[in-house]
Amino acid sequence: MAVTKILARKGPLADGIDYILDEEKTDRLLTVHLNCDPGREVQEMLDTKRAAGPNGKMDGVQYYHIVQSFKPGEVTPELALEIAAKFAEEHLPGFEAVIAVHVDKEHIHAHTIFNSVNADTGRKYHSNARSYYSQIRAVSDRLCREHGLSVIMEGQSSKAVSYIEWLRQSKGQPTFRSMLEADLRTAIEDANDLGHFFLLMEHMGWEISHGNRLEFRLRGQERFMVPGRKNPLFTEDGIRAAILGNLSAIEAGQCMPATYRVPYRPYKKHPKYTGFLALYVHYLYVLGKIEKRQYPPRMTPQLRKEVIRFERCREQFAFLRENGITTQEDMAAFQIHTEDTLSALMKQRTILNVRKKKRRSLYDALADVEVLAEARRLYDEGLSGMEEEAARYTEASTLLDKCGIPRERLTAEKAEIYQQLAEVNRSIRAERRKLALCREIQERVPKMKQSIERIETKEVIPDEHRRR
Repeated sequence: MAVTKILARKGPLADGIDYILDEEKTDRLLTVHLNCDPGREVQEMLDTKRAAGPNGKMDGVQYYHIVQSFKPGEVTPELALEIAAKFAEEHLPGFEAVIAVHVDKEHIHAHTIFNSVNADTGRKYHSNARSYYSQIRAVSDRLCREHGLSVIMEGQSSKAVSYIEWLRQSKGQPTFRSMLEADLRTAIEDANDLGHFFLLMEHMGWEISHGNRLEFRLRGQERFMVPGRKNPLFTEDGIRAAILGNLSAIEAGQCMPATYRVPYRPYKKHPKYTGFLALYVHYLYVLGKIEKRQYPPRMTPQLRKEVIRFERCREQFAFLRENGITTQEDMAAFQIHTEDTLSALMKQRTILNVRKKKRRSLYDALADVEVLAEARRLYDEGLSGMEEEAARYTEASTLLDKCGIPRERLTAEKAEIYQQLAEVNRSIRAERRKLALCREIQERVPKMKQSIERIETKEVIPDEHRRR
C-alpha cells in the first residue's frame, strides 16, 4: 500500500535534491538517477530548461516532488526503490528524475524529484486533480498490486483522506472524521426533521457551528470539521433531503442531495423588456450568447473576459426578471424590502438565541446525560479513569431532576428551537444573497453600458466603405 502525493515547487532545484539525498535519511544504495548523471543532475536540468525554446523555460514551477509512503512493515527499502523507479520510468518518460528512499521514519517512503521540463519534448509537466487520480495514483496502485502489496480503497477526490487519517485506518484505529460520518448517518436515520437532527448530534457529543457551512467538532477538540466539503450528503441541504427518506438513494448516486424543484408556472407571453432587463438582454446579445450574430465582434482580451463571466450575467438577469426589477427605483425598493426582511429575521434569530441561552445549562445537561451514560455505567462497575465523566453525569442528572420540567418536554422544546434556528439561518443566508446580487448588479450596470458602447462603436462600418 502506498499513499502518493505530488508537490509543485518553485524554489531552487538544488534545495529539493539536497533534501532527498540527505545521508541521514538515505544512502547511495537507495538512490536512482534517470536521464541525468549523479552529481550533475541540477546543472543538466537547468540546461534542459534553457534549451526549451528561444527564451527558455526558467520561470514558474522548477520541479515536482512525488512522495510514495508505504504501510509500516509491508515493504523493504529495496522494493520501495524498485516500485518508485518503475513508476518514474512508466509515468515520466523523457523527464530527468532523482529517486531516493528514506528510512529514517517508521514508514518507508520514496521521494522522486523530476524536472518540470521534458528533456525530449521541451514541454512542461502539468499536474491537476484529474492527472493525479487517472495517472499517478492509478500507476502507483497497479505497481503495488503487481508486487503483492495492498492498495488503498479506490475513490475520487471527494473520497480522499489525509495521510494521518489513512495511517490510523490502516492500523484499525478510528479517526475523528470516520466517527463523525458514522454519527451523521445515525442521526439522519433517526431524525424527524433538521432540528431533531441537530439535537441528536449534540447528544452524541458534537458541537455544531451554523454558518455558510455546517461544522462539527467533539467537545474538547480545537478545530471544527466540515464534512460537507467532501460529501454533499453532509451539507445542510443534503441532510434535509436525506431526512425525508432519500438517504439510500443519495448514497447510491441515484439522486442529488438537494430537493429543490422549480415550481410550475403557466405559460405567459414573452414580455417586452425595459430598463435593467433590456440592458442585460442587449449585453448578452452583444456577447453572442442569445443568438448567432451576423457580424460577431472581434474577440478582444476584454471581451474574452466578459464572455467567461457571462454565466454570472445570466444569473443576475434571471434574478431581475424573477423579482420584476427594471429601474433604479425598483432596485431601491427591493433592497429596502429585503433589508427590512433581513432585519426582522435577525431579530427573530436573536429572540431564539435568547431563549436558547436561558435554557443552555439544561440543554447541555440533556446532552451530557446522553453522552456520559456509558461512562457512568463503567464507573459504577469499578473502571478507573472515569471519575470526571461520572461526576459530570451526576451533576447533569441532578440539574435536570431539580428543574421541574419533564425531560421529554425539555427535549421536544430543544428540538423545536433548533429547527426554528435552522430555518431562520437559511432564510438569512437567502436574503443576504439577494442583497449581494443587488450590489453586484448596481456595480455592473455602468460597466456594461461602457462595454456595449465600446464594442458597438468598433463594429460600425461606414456605408462608403461597404460599397467598396
